[in-house]
Amino acid sequence: MMGLGKVIALAVSVGLVVGLAAAGPSKKEQKELDAKNNWWKNEVFYQIYPRSFQDSDGDGIGDLPGITSKLEYFKETGITAVWMSPIFESPMVDFGYDISNYTNIQPEYGTLEDFDALIAKANELGIKVILDFVPNHSSNKHPWFAKSIAREAGYEDFYVWENGTLLENGTRVPPNNWRSVFSGSAWEWNEERGQFYLRQFTYAQPDLNYRNPAVVQAMDDTLLYWLNRGVAGFRIDAVIYIYEDEQLRDEPLSGTTSDPNSFDYLEHIYTKNQKEGYTLLQHWRQLLDNYSSSNEGPLRIMMTEGYAPLADLMDYYEDAQGVLGPEFPFNFDFIGELNADSLAADFVFYIQRWLIYMPHGHVANWVMGNHDNSRVASRFGAQTVDAMNMLMMTLPGIGVTYYGEELGMLDYRDISWEQTVDQPACDAGIDNYKWISRDPERTPMQWSDEPNAGFSSSDQTWLPVHPNYKELNLRNQQQAERSHYKIYQSLLKLRKQEALKKGAFIPGVLNRRVFAFKREIQGQNTLLTIINVKNQTEQLDITDFIDLPNRLHVLVAGVDSAHTAGERLNPQEISLAPYEGLVIQLSKRK
Repeated sequence: MMGLGKVIALAVSVGLVVGLAAAGPSKKEQKELDAKNNWWKNEVFYQIYPRSFQDSDGDGIGDLPGITSKLEYFKETGITAVWMSPIFESPMVDFGYDISNYTNIQPEYGTLEDFDALIAKANELGIKVILDFVPNHSSNKHPWFAKSIAREAGYEDFYVWENGTLLENGTRVPPNNWRSVFSGSAWEWNEERGQFYLRQFTYAQPDLNYRNPAVVQAMDDTLLYWLNRGVAGFRIDAVIYIYEDEQLRDEPLSGTTSDPNSFDYLEHIYTKNQKEGYTLLQHWRQLLDNYSSSNEGPLRIMMTEGYAPLADLMDYYEDAQGVLGPEFPFNFDFIGELNADSLAADFVFYIQRWLIYMPHGHVANWVMGNHDNSRVASRFGAQTVDAMNMLMMTLPGIGVTYYGEELGMLDYRDISWEQTVDQPACDAGIDNYKWISRDPERTPMQWSDEPNAGFSSSDQTWLPVHPNYKELNLRNQQQAERSHYKIYQSLLKLRKQEALKKGAFIPGVLNRRVFAFKREIQGQNTLLTIINVKNQTEQLDITDFIDLPNRLHVLVAGVDSAHTAGERLNPQEISLAPYEGLVIQLSKRK
């Protein structure tokens, strides 16, 4: 029997051990843990469109070695995370969004060895790489689809197949009235199998059937494959389309158009935002979290693309029971809700709306542009480039920059019919292609005033370079005393300030044309952003919006601004030129 003294000693020993365990990690360990898990929360993600970024081999098409050769550019700019549009093997009907092999690289982009070299160089420079993952559909050239057509064992229902109806006159009618995003029926007849397959995008993109556990497992394996190759996470494409109504019910008419082929002809209550989609994303979140906890390196994250009602988007963060989904769903309000006609109050409304509806403890994000939408300088006007970058960079949370937006690149809307390659534009025909085409926002990156803007040594690039590249290019902007690029670079440096990482967001509408917001931490200096969204000069008195007494110093001013960094401002007499933005530091007088 153990003596009382030994019992007490053992109890004290156990207590010490428990106490040490309860004490948690040391300050150093906690700092390392925070760096691992929270790296993404104030990040600027830079979207690379691989075909248009840099061509290394002279074939007129951007590639992985080209991207690797430009990683130093991100380092010197201040970008520490990039995400690449699809680089997987593909027939390129929809330029990589029709994947024929999820675990190999499209040959014109390079090889797996090229990918590994890109990851190694990125790691060396402290740059994280996010991959574009396309789970809703594969290419019709994927071996899975061929096996499914042949009803090979295990692949019979890998895709969504239905009989439809054979009318008395011999006409085959699709199972229901669902429309493709790219117009026409969402059902395509396959003669060999003798059934229709669902394709919510082009004929070459058959929808996978996620009610088949084998499909989920195949995609889990794909995610793990690329995680093992060193990626820091995934941008999940077209998440709102992954599941459809199991009963295949007709969708109601929207009443917004009389064109029966238009996607807008129907109200998409059975083909978008089905509840099973949230469960799938929660499953993938758990997969990534488990991988992160059992492997070295940063938290592997997931961001999602989906144009959906606000309430549906908020459920991606977490559901009503608090089950976590992606780290964040892309916020497309600057693309879908705001434009050159928007008033100051509109900007404040949509910014506040996201912050108010976002579940507590999550992180906001602001997407200014992407490969499917007109560029910022073309949507809001070339004069607004600096102000829009100031806005994105000083709002709370994450910023997303589409390649070239740091330079103020413009759409090349005058691409000829003969040069057009975007499939929906080609389908629209010569009379209608120009305003449907996504080619204008996908033209090659404008590096310099050399031939093809320094993008390629080829005689012909996959898309023509914008003719303005002689003036609008990175090299010119690097050499200029003031430029969009240098302003963008200074904003990235500014984001390291605690006020922009953790500061409260306090907005105000100063008048119909001007809005402002403060980012402040009590007891520290406050940052103030002021944006004029209209084409007239404004004389402002902001004393009602700031706490006096304060000194105001300009931190960042635009290319054409009469103000300069370091300039002291009188809060009662601030002049703001048309479309001008300023980032200002407020510091208490001592």
